Amino acid sequence: MTRYFLSKPLGYLDEVIDAAEKLSQPDGEPIKLSEAMRDVQNELNLVREQAIRNAAAAKEAEQRKNDLIVYLAHDLKTPLTSVIGYLTLLRDEPQISQELRARYTGVALNKAERLEELVNEFFDITRFNLTSLTLEPEYVNLSRMLEQITNEFNPILAEKDLQWQKEIAPEVEIFCDPDKLERVFDNLIRNAVNYSYVENKIFLSMRRMGNQVEIVVKNRGKTIPPDKLERIFEQFFRLDSSRSSATGGAGLGLAISKELVELHNGTIKVDSANESISFTVLLSIDCKKIVRTS
Repeated sequence: MTRYFLSKPLGYLDEVIDAAEKLSQPDGEPIKLSEAMRDVQNELNLVREQAIRNAAAAKEAEQRKNDLIVYLAHDLKTPLTSVIGYLTLLRDEPQISQELRARYTGVALNKAERLEELVNEFFDITRFNLTSLTLEPEYVNLSRMLEQITNEFNPILAEKDLQWQKEIAPEVEIFCDPDKLERVFDNLIRNAVNYSYVENKIFLSMRRMGNQVEIVVKNRGKTIPPDKLERIFEQFFRLDSSRSSATGGAGLGLAISKELVELHNGTIKVDSANESISFTVLLSIDCKKIVRTS
């Protein structure tokens, strides 16, 4: 009788040890224990399912990152080949006209600038995953910041026959990190330009609502399907899988924007319907807390 009562818990212990081994390498089969261990079995299966989900998510993230590196390597090679080609023409044909020389130089410069953008994206990947972001806040005239940023985009809008429709409240000051918020608005505007129908208007508004400000960037473009809308702020996610070198980025812009907005204790959301895409950013007038969420 004594042996029976001593061996019973030892048997349960053996079951738990076997189950723990399965947890270290979860497979498709759920963990099964004795009836008396039903509660433990349920808890272990919950842990097992979470481990499987985490492993799948990690594998998917790694695959997306590997795909991204392949895409960027290809995109780096394309403009680099053009730069080398046009500079070689300038070196080998010293007698070409000034018009052609200016044209070749312009193309080489554009491709070199594209190379710079892609190199910056590589640094973004490193910063986004490996470093802690902190705020360096100061009082900023948000109205003037938005006016300046939108004016800098005028040449880019002109290339696509786009125009501004702005409703920016005057003399609104907030306590924020201007460099990081400028990055947010630059990303949102660039996204609106890249995915806007030509010969349309890009709408940008900023208004104060009590102790908060609301910034909206809206454009006319192809409606984003709900399944993609849910993933739009994910790292390395791109709406356009064709990876156009002219407009294709690393798929980090919106993810970083969300990170920076939340660092300011703000929110960002996206809506898309009836061939309209709208991003709404809500910020506090005073981001008092300097918080890291990495």
